[in-house]
Amino acid sequence: MTSFRDTTGRTWQVSLTIEALKRVKSLLQLDLTEPLLGEPPLMTRLATDVVLLCDVLFVLVKPQADAAGVSDEVFGASLGGEAILAAQEAFTQEWLDFFQNLRRTHLATAIQKQRDLVRAMVAAGEQRLAQLQPDQAVAELFGGSSTAPPASSVSSPVP
Repeated sequence: MTSFRDTTGRTWQVSLTIEALKRVKSLLQLDLTEPLLGEPPLMTRLATDVVLLCDVLFVLVKPQADAAGVSDEVFGASLGGEAILAAQEAFTQEWLDFFQNLRRTHLATAIQKQRDLVRAMVAAGEQRLAQLQPDQAVAELFGGSSTAPPASSVSSPVP
């Protein structure tokens, strides 16, 4: 079982049990036991779509949320910034552990590789953006100085 804190300081326990998996399948029509299925695969969707991830997380913690009187909307509102990242990490670790314990190591490996790929893509994107020089890019795109307005293509006004 893993846990995360939302932006209000509430701690949520994430546990992938058969009952929790059935609840996700029933309420969201997602089968967490099949991370490689779909186009893109479910593991990719959950790694890149934070709204879908939030829905899955809420269904997983629904008994806790119901006991605390926390609605889906309130739960989603409490998952900004670092909280959604912590929730994603908790969920992914729980998913990995589930497949490791089930001896379906190929699925755990696939999820770990997906996690590594997303991290590498984010790092590469950050590096590329850090090297971006907007004035130079505009000059290369349009030619000349990026601060001068483009020359008019009309040489004389129409009478």
